[in-house]
Amino acid sequence: MTRTVSEFMTAHPTVVEVTDSLQSVAQTMATQDLGSLVVAEGGSVVGIVTDRDLVVRGLAAGIGLDAPVGQLATDALVSVGPNDDVAEVVQIMRDNAVRRVPVLDGDTAVGIVTIGDLAQALDSDSALADISAAPPND
Repeated sequence: MTRTVSEFMTAHPTVVEVTDSLQSVAQTMATQDLGSLVVAEGGSVVGIVTDRDLVVRGLAAGIGLDAPVGQLATDALVSVGPNDDVAEVVQIMRDNAVRRVPVLDGDTAVGIVTIGDLAQALDSDSALADISAAPPND
C-alpha cells in the first residue's frame, strides 16, 4: 500500500506574505515555536523561510528587521502534493538537499512535511527520529 504525504504532514502551516517584515516573521516563529514558515504572494505560495535564513541570510548579512521576508525566502521552491508517495518525497528531499517541504494543493499550502516527520514515521529507531520527537530546548 502506498503511503502518502498527507499521512505525515503537519496540516495548516503558518503562511506569511512576502511583504511581512523580518521582525514580524521572527516573532511569529517564536510565538508559534516554529522553525520555518511558508511564504506567499497574493495567496500563492512562492517560497519558504527558516529560522536559519533569518540569522545567516538576514542578521549576519546586515539586513534590517524591517526588510521584507521575500528578500530572504528561498525562492527555488521545492514542493509536493498531499497525495504524493512518501518514497518519492524522500527522494525529492535528497535530490534537492532540503529538510522541509511545503505541501501544496494547487497554489495553496495545505501542510508542511519535514525530514523529521518522515524519520519518526518510517525509521522510528533512528537518531533523527529520536531527536525530532524530543521536546524543544527552551
